[in-house]
Formats: sequence, C-alpha cells, structure tokens
Amino acid sequence: MAGRGTFGRVIVLIILILLLASGGALWFDYLGILNARRFFSPLYSVLGLNPRVGVSTLPGEDGDLDADRVAKRLESLELRTQELDKREGDLRQKEDEIQQVSQELEDRQVSIEEREKTFAQTMRQSEDRAANIDQIARYVNGMPPKKAVENLLAMDDQDIIDIFRTVEAIAKKEGKNSSVAYWFSLMPPERAAEIQRKMANRPVSLP
Repeated sequence: MAGRGTFGRVIVLIILILLLASGGALWFDYLGILNARRFFSPLYSVLGLNPRVGVSTLPGEDGDLDADRVAKRLESLELRTQELDKREGDLRQKEDEIQQVSQELEDRQVSIEEREKTFAQTMRQSEDRAANIDQIARYVNGMPPKKAVENLLAMDDQDIIDIFRTVEAIAKKEGKNSSVAYWFSLMPPERAAEIQRKMANRPVSLP
C-alpha cells in the first residue's frame, strides 16, 4: 500500500510539473518572449485569445526578439559596409594623390634629363668651338700679317675677338709677343674700333 501511495504522488508531481511548464511556456508565448504559437494555436482558438506578436526592442514597433536581433545585425552590417566604402574611397583618393605625385616626379626627371642632355650638348659644342678657334688662331698666327688680316676681316666680329684672345693666350703661355696689336693697325679704323668696343663690353667669350 505504501508503494502505491508513493507512486501515485510521483505521478501527481510529474503531472503538476508538466502543467506548470506548459503554463509557463504558454504565458511566455503569449507575451512574445518564446515562439511556440504553432503548439498553442489550437488552445488560443478555443480560449479566444490573441497573443502578442512579441516584445520589440525598437520603440513604437511590434516584433519578436529574433527579428530584432536580425535587424540589429543587418544594421551593424550596413554600418560596417558604409565604413568600408569610406575607407575604400579614402584609399582610392590617396592612391590618386600618389599617382599624381609620381607623375610629377617623373615629369621632373624627364625635364632634368633633357636639361642635362642640352647642357652636355652645349658643352660639347663649346669645346668643339674652342678647339676650332685654337686651331684657327695658330694658323692665322703663322701667316704673314697682311694675309692674316685679310682672312680675319672675312669673319664675324665675335670670331675675330675669340681668335685674338686665343692668340694672346698662346703668346703669353709661350712667352712671346702677341700679333694682335699689329693686326689692329692693319685693319680699317672703323672695323678695328668696333671690334675693340665689343671686346671691352664682353671681356670673356670662350670658356
């Protein structure tokens, strides 16, 4: 008899626990905390109850917690996407700036190289001219004075000036007297005066 009484109490307790669990689940589902409508929908129909759609975390809106979590995740993803788009835009802008600076540096490099080529060409031309003037000066210096003056008068004034200076430099280096003064005396006075004026205004012509 004692065993039957104990078994009966266990059965009653199990039934009571099931009722309490079902009642709690029913109440949480009614409040929208749990989503168990499909299990309790027949009971709602019998009792004529209209359960709440759910507890929303957004003000003024109905919904359940799962939907709110999904909405918040979507919102977070959207913010993250906007942030990544902004970073991408900043990186693209910096890349454009770097390309612009690189292009400017490349243009400057090309300009410097062109200037170096021009300078080198000018130096070669100047060296060639100096060599030619030195050679002509030695030729003229070895001619008879009148013949030398005839050849000089056929040249430009600047060429005559450069030759005169080269002849004077050669004479000074060899310790001899220069023929320039005598050549001036054999030239027409106006041409000689013009050459002397230019020599005074431009003391140095060749490097």
